[in-house]
Amino acid sequence: MIESPVMDAAAIDARISCVVLFDFDGVLIHGDAFGLFMRDRYKHSLMRKLLVLPTLPWLLFGLMVSWRWPVRTLVHISLLGISEQRYAAAAKSFAAQLVRRPRLFSRDGLLALRRHQAAGDRVIVVTGCEHTLVTGILEELGLTQLEVLASQLRPSWLGMRVKLHNVGKRKPQILASHGLQAWRRAYTDSSQDIPMLKPAAEAVLVNGTPKLCMKIEKALGRSVTRVEWF
Repeated sequence: MIESPVMDAAAIDARISCVVLFDFDGVLIHGDAFGLFMRDRYKHSLMRKLLVLPTLPWLLFGLMVSWRWPVRTLVHISLLGISEQRYAAAAKSFAAQLVRRPRLFSRDGLLALRRHQAAGDRVIVVTGCEHTLVTGILEELGLTQLEVLASQLRPSWLGMRVKLHNVGKRKPQILASHGLQAWRRAYTDSSQDIPMLKPAAEAVLVNGTPKLCMKIEKALGRSVTRVEWF
């Protein structure tokens, strides 16, 4: 397939810049780190479970429109009355617990990331996971010298609330705000990251099905690299 001149220019710029992007959930960890954190908070609090009951009609209605509304509601209930300091302590404590779970993290993904670091690449973790939690996990894994662009919470009188959810189109927007328009390689496991894959000289799909691969290649208009990571 013949690439457009715009794509050629982006690819050349990306190869020179040596910028490599990694999604986190599904790429470096098997699962959703923030989702595991939320489930843990509900598991250990009867009060939080009871607070969800009055919202069930809203949650069920919201699911018919978008999963994002119900999820955000559950996050806000879980963080009700939590200060920024208490949230940071809870997130870091959970990060320490999480890295001790067997077979939760991708051995091959972490090895690939470390290889890029050793090669002198500028490695950036671009994720929908919340910033304090994901940085805590990476630090517990001994991964330093990393740039992390993640979702953010904000303090309020009700507790911590979602400030920015770094998914889909937001990822290249945030990267652009950091002066990045193209990159050499981007690793993901999700079609939600198509906007992040488009400016990449090489798009890498992690543990993707043939159907997902075809969907992403159709959206990009070019082939992707598939890897199986354990």
